[in-house]
Amino acid sequence: MRLTTKGRFAVTAMIDLALRQGSGPVTLAAISQRQQISLSYLEQLFGKLRRHELVESTRGPGGGYSLGRKASEITVADIITSVDEPLDATHCGGKENCHGDGGRCMTHDLWTSLNARMLEFLESVTLQKLVDDQHAHGVEVEGKPATKRAISSSPVVKPIRINAPNSVFALGEVASK
Repeated sequence: MRLTTKGRFAVTAMIDLALRQGSGPVTLAAISQRQQISLSYLEQLFGKLRRHELVESTRGPGGGYSLGRKASEITVADIITSVDEPLDATHCGGKENCHGDGGRCMTHDLWTSLNARMLEFLESVTLQKLVDDQHAHGVEVEGKPATKRAISSSPVVKPIRINAPNSVFALGEVASK
């Protein structure tokens, strides 16, 4: 069994999001920059995560994504299966037609047992545990910058445009008309 980048990136992005949950919605562009994951790839993943109600989106200025449930209620198995990542070590997809002719291979039961253990393990690991692990490893999250603009006491100075000749020669041409 091999976990592809789809599952790895989804889990990584969800950890990043959960770490910054207290600062309001998180943009995919920010996750993309921090985690070095393509923005278009994140958009695809978060579309699937949103359909499975693991994340919620907020539109408009200051918008982004936030968790759809508490981090303690989201498991790694939820994340991986929501992005269509197969958790199957069997060659037949669990259909017991390992040889293509309807026959089971000799190791089918072994791989089926491995599937059950993998799923059991991934269901036991919550997103909150992964966030706590990051904090234990010294990962600190920077605060979200203020989005409100300060009001300046000095007036805004706009340049003055004068529609007048800019030389004595241009002045002479205007005067002769």
